[in-house]
Amino acid sequence: TADDAKRTSVCVGPRPRSGHRAQVRWTSDAAMVTVDFNETNLISAEEIECMLIYHQESLQSHPHPTPSGFCPRVWDYVLCWPPTPVATVAHIPCFPDLNGIKYDTTKNATRLCHSNGTWDDYTDFSACAAFPAAEANLPKLLSPVEITTILYIAGYTLSLIALSAAVFIFVYFKDLRCLRNTIHTNLMATFMLSDTVWMLTHPIQMYQSNEGILGQECTVTILTLNIILHYLYLTNFFWMFVEGLYLYMLVVKTFARQNLKLRGYATIGWGAPLIVMVAWIVIKSVFTNNIHSDGRLEAQLISAMMPQCSLLTPDHYDWIYQGPMLFVLLLNIVFLSSIMWVCSLADNIPVLSSRCTKCSD
Repeated sequence: TADDAKRTSVCVGPRPRSGHRAQVRWTSDAAMVTVDFNETNLISAEEIECMLIYHQESLQSHPHPTPSGFCPRVWDYVLCWPPTPVATVAHIPCFPDLNGIKYDTTKNATRLCHSNGTWDDYTDFSACAAFPAAEANLPKLLSPVEITTILYIAGYTLSLIALSAAVFIFVYFKDLRCLRNTIHTNLMATFMLSDTVWMLTHPIQMYQSNEGILGQECTVTILTLNIILHYLYLTNFFWMFVEGLYLYMLVVKTFARQNLKLRGYATIGWGAPLIVMVAWIVIKSVFTNNIHSDGRLEAQLISAMMPQCSLLTPDHYDWIYQGPMLFVLLLNIVFLSSIMWVCSLADNIPVLSSRCTKCSD
């Protein structure tokens, strides 16, 4: 009732630090309800506060939570939008920080309230600009995202150096040129390519985030690099599958291994991922809906920041390329089990012993 609403108070604690828990309390004369959550959950203190304000407004305007002619209060995964008259554009301050980057709250984000009392699917964050670097006399602290990126780049760089040396050895020395080593070389090449493309893609996205480029159209460069990166990740798994298949043919299917040449292995390693990627791109481009097609926070934020990059928004269509990864891993487990079984019998059967010796040739 209205009297209950007057006696209701809402208290929301500060944003919890890493490893700490936060409490949100709603109290009345009769009871106290405590919501306790960990920072790692998808729900945030700001969202809880928005929900409690909505609840308080619902009590005050019972039985109609939202007045006629208004869009209801709503949380868009970044900001809490208040009830707004229909056919108008709501303006509220930008978020103070996102991914460890501070933003100017004197600027406003906007969202259209349609004449039918529903919010527009997209929020305009184009005016939300990140603050420039700290003053020159103060040390600039790296955000967790930047630290993680530096560690990734350092690791990928060391990986590229080691892989480049291994590939050079396999290619330069003619005595090492055989089908087995060619398969090894292709697998290492997929890791080298995926490392390189990642180191090109991620800094570009970081630069756009640091510059406060939000709500802009997805650039052709970003979209192309991400598609290539997804393809190369697939080739990593398929060439690992080729490694397992080659050993299986060598040890278990000895008489059939001559039928599968390098061209067949290359078709599996490079061609199969291409077919999977084309299917994923076509199906996702056709059937991906608006930004609410996926309820996960990650998907909502990606769509809100880069509305034109619907292809990069995580949703259930991603199983089109994630499924084959899991499938080839399961097949490799089957291959490994078969090879270990054959080799376990090698001591008693001379023919099998000669096959298992080939594993170390």
